[in-house]
Order: sequence, then structure tokens, then C-alpha cells
Amino acid sequence: MATNPNGHGDGQAKRTLEDYSTFSRPLHFNSIARPRVNAANMEMKPALIHLVQNNQFHGLSHENPYNHLATFLDICNTVKIHDVPDEAIRLSLFPFSLGGNAKVWLNSFPENSFTAWEDVVAKFLNKYFPQSKVNKGKQEISSFQQDDSETLSQAWDRFKGLLRKTPTHGFDEPTVLTMFLGGLRSQTKLMLDASAGGNIRWKTPEEAHELIENMAANDSELQNERAQQKGVFQLQSQDALLAQNKIMTQQLEALMNKLSQLPKELHNVSQAQHQGCELCGGDHVNGQCVMQANFQEVNYMGNQDHQGNYNQGWRPYPSMGQGQAGPSNRPPQQ
Repeated sequence: MATNPNGHGDGQAKRTLEDYSTFSRPLHFNSIARPRVNAANMEMKPALIHLVQNNQFHGLSHENPYNHLATFLDICNTVKIHDVPDEAIRLSLFPFSLGGNAKVWLNSFPENSFTAWEDVVAKFLNKYFPQSKVNKGKQEISSFQQDDSETLSQAWDRFKGLLRKTPTHGFDEPTVLTMFLGGLRSQTKLMLDASAGGNIRWKTPEEAHELIENMAANDSELQNERAQQKGVFQLQSQDALLAQNKIMTQQLEALMNKLSQLPKELHNVSQAQHQGCELCGGDHVNGQCVMQANFQEVNYMGNQDHQGNYNQGWRPYPSMGQGQAGPSNRPPQQ
């Protein structure tokens, strides 16, 4: 056995700590193994990658991993490459669909940890939709209650949204329908029972589901018609309000014009009141003249003088004394 200069008889060179800290080959950080395909050329268009990146999942608390997978699969289903299976396309594009902490989580796995799409989905859902979220979603489904302001169609859509939010709820269809019917208001239940010809619970799960779907569709159509009529009524109300505002604006402008002319009119009236007396020409209105007052006083005194003279000039005839008879006009007696 040959002995190397470092004293080892196996023919291998002695490796120091510095040698171990030096990498002799490139490192790969892809936790998803590169898919093996028989196609001569497997190329992902930049537009496709950009579309996937526009719908990234970052691992935030309000994000739903099931919704992300559904959107991602919709995008992948639009791509068809000759001799390339769908699984290879999904494995190649999935890293581009993650960002932030979710991308860090994917890169935390050793190189080539995932070789199958099912393994990626299982790890992804186990990380971002654990059993605690499943239990919370099941509790929301089982405690569903129709709001006072909700119609049948709105309540049905919200309930189906809870089912989509937790696809692994584990409830079968009869249980799901029973939970939904149990959470409806009494008025809505009576409407469904009347449509079912007595009691909707007498229907099979398939028949009950179809009846609810049809009733919800009709209710939604009715609500849309009412919304359109309400929009027309609001438009007419707005037109009437605009017309009323226009009339009020015109009236206000006319009033402002009158108010602007009021000082001038008041000035004219003031001047008319101070034109002077027609009798004496004084600075006072007619009827308040001093000369007129003096004239009235003179007239009064003149009347008093005439009356006094008449009284003073009247005297009884001297021969008509008291107790003396006056001459008689009767003829003498014969």
C-alpha cells in the first residue's frame, strides 16, 4: 500500500479543516427536484412566469392556501407543452408562486426534497392550514346563522364560501344541508317549505340542494331587478332635486337683486319725504306748517270776534221792560 506524504497509507490526501470549509462544487438550493421529461425542449414563457408571480402567496394570516392552490392550478391548466406532463409544469412553476416568508419556508427544505406534486401540496397545506384552522372552519360552518338583513341567495352564497374556506371540513352533504337549514330564519324556512310542497326535509339531499339553488337564483334575480328599479328611482330623484335647486337658485338671485336695489329705493323715499312744504317751502312735510297753524289760529280768533260783536250788539227794547206788556196787534174791541 502506498503511503502519501501526510502519513496515510490509503493513498488519499489528508484534509484539513480549511479543506472541509472550502466547497469544491456548486450548491443548489432548489427543494423541488427538476422534473425529468422526455421533451427535447421544456421552456416556460416569461409572460407565464410573470402571471404566476402576480398571484403570489406570502404566508400572511389572512391568506388562504386553498385559494392560492386553486388559482395556481387554473394558470397551470392553461399551459400545454408537447411530451411534458402537467405535474412537471406545476413543479417547475410553483416556486414562482411563493413570496416572502412562504418562499423562505420552501427553500428551508434540503435540496431535491420534493419529487412529486402531491408531496408539495401536503407539506404546503400542513404548514399554512394546520388542524387548528380546520377546527375553526368546522365551527364556523356548524354555527352558521342567517343575518336579519340577508336574503336567501346572500345567505346561501356566504355558507358556500365557508365550505370553500375549509375544504377538509369532513361533513357529508346531508349534514351540510341540515346545518344550513338549521341556521335560516323562520320566514326563509317557510318559503322553502312552501316551495317543497310541505317540508324541505322530506326531500332527498340532491332534491333539497337543487331546490335551494333554484330558489337562491330566483331570489338573486329579484334582488337585481329591485336594485335596477332603485337606481332609476334614485336617478329620477336626483333630477328632481337638481331642478328644485335650479329654481331655488333663480329665486335667490332675484331676491339678491331686489336687496341690492333696496338702498337706492330707500334713498329715493327719503328724498321724497324731505322735498319741503308746498305751502311755505319749509323743510317739513305738508300738514306740519307753522304758517298753517297760525292761519288756523287767526281764523279761530276771527270767529270769536264775530260772535262777540253779535252778542254785544243785542239789547232788549227799552219799552219792553220786565212785567210791561208790549203793544198788541189785536184790533180794539167795539
